[in-house]
Amino acid sequence: MENRTGLLTNAVIWFGVAISVSEIEAGISIANTTSSISMWTALILGHILGGLLLFLVGYMGAKVRMNAMQLTQSTFSKYGSKFFATLNVMQLVAWVAVLNAQGASAINSLNLPISTPAICILLAVLIAIYVHVGLKRISKITTAIMIILTILLAILSIRLWYINPSNIPSITGIPAASNLSFWNIFEISIAMPISWLPVISDYTKDVEKPFMATFLSSLAYTIASLWMYVIGIEIAHIGVGVTIAQAILLANLGVSGIIIVVLSTITTNFMAANSAGQSANVIYNKLNPKTVGIIVSLLSAILAISGIMNYYINFLYLIASVFAPMAAVLLVSYYLTSNTRENIRVWSWNMFSWLAGFVVYNITISMDSIILGPTLLAIIVSAALAYIGILFDRSFFKYEH
Repeated sequence: MENRTGLLTNAVIWFGVAISVSEIEAGISIANTTSSISMWTALILGHILGGLLLFLVGYMGAKVRMNAMQLTQSTFSKYGSKFFATLNVMQLVAWVAVLNAQGASAINSLNLPISTPAICILLAVLIAIYVHVGLKRISKITTAIMIILTILLAILSIRLWYINPSNIPSITGIPAASNLSFWNIFEISIAMPISWLPVISDYTKDVEKPFMATFLSSLAYTIASLWMYVIGIEIAHIGVGVTIAQAILLANLGVSGIIIVVLSTITTNFMAANSAGQSANVIYNKLNPKTVGIIVSLLSAILAISGIMNYYINFLYLIASVFAPMAAVLLVSYYLTSNTRENIRVWSWNMFSWLAGFVVYNITISMDSIILGPTLLAIIVSAALAYIGILFDRSFFKYEH
């Protein structure tokens, strides 16, 4: 019998994915630029829609027992699958480096006697060890880590709530940035779950109960991600310019704060590094996913030290511009047709549908406060075109016969 993962394991995995410095940073950036009550509506809506997309893509992988990039083959052809797998490896390498750099920066700001490059290397080594051992072999340890993180983050949330901003004049004197619109906030909110679309099926493909495991995974991620944003908003409300490290020091967490940053960086980066190995195997099936994952972990230290953090926001937008329309075409192809024939006509149209969404995203991203936001517009355009292709293919098939 195949070794399948249970409901708790998957929920714990995806709860841990959302616990990261990057999610907290996103919350800080939102709260630093708006005080409107609509912030919460946009934040929750973005997470709900992002979580729904995560569920739909993850459920596909769970049903057909394929990883994220293998799923794309029937929709975009073998070569299209390799194309997206290549882009996924590239973005995951950068993603691991970004998270490594964020974690190292936060740790270094806690006044430890160790340099930022040394912290980057240490984090990369710990992630590589995690990848080498494998998730299934240390699932109980992962669960214990998540329990510890949850308790520590709960303590942090409570202590941040009681910090009096008036006692920090040197921070509150910094002027706030201009306000973000509803759709700007929505875009930042949905960007995080969208970034995991090309990853989730790497883990749901091995679940015992496809529907419930995928549902709990998506729900756990959505709840934890919202929580991280809320922590970021709490930090921003202490004063404009307050960092995660400063908030941890103000909350008097000390060693506990270091544990939060280190463990959250390792658990999230493990998932990204491990998935990079799975995508690399789709590109060239003789590559060992675990070996690639270890290489990606170590490479992340080099990239983190090189200053990739300077391109973080643009990087998030780039992910959405590629994988949001790809997921839209994939979902339409899987859920809205029961007889998709794999031929060059269908594959070419699907690639065109993806490209149209990609172009729409990159055009609208420069338009401030555009209704629905670039991500949702790209998804709608790609999904609509993909469905039109299905209708024409059905008509063509009937005409041929």
